[in-house]
Amino acid sequence: MKASSGLGRLSKLALRQRRQGLAKLLPPVTEILRGSLVERYVTCGNPACKCARGERHGPMWYLTVTLGPGRTTGGIIAEAQLIEVRAWIENYHKLKDQLEKISEINRELLRRERKQSRKG
Repeated sequence: MKASSGLGRLSKLALRQRRQGLAKLLPPVTEILRGSLVERYVTCGNPACKCARGERHGPMWYLTVTLGPGRTTGGIIAEAQLIEVRAWIENYHKLKDQLEKISEINRELLRRERKQSRKG
């Protein structure tokens, strides 16, 4: 949400109300997970197994999390956890988007306060 998206036309009260509304829409912080789910099919290495003939095992779901440049971690997610993990990852993206919108509003409010203090 940029200033060009109409924040400059809203009153301070409207901006504060919008900020409060966005804060109420934040997902529960205890249900957030930063990461990506990757669907994988694997071979076990047993020469008598079906995967040795091209029918790989899977799908298996793998959670990957980037820790920094060139550093990742993760692990296999059990089928029973898949729905919950997907929801937590979605909540992370919602939280990130809502926080950016709140930050835009706060920047606009600060810009107005600076402008007001220069006049006064």
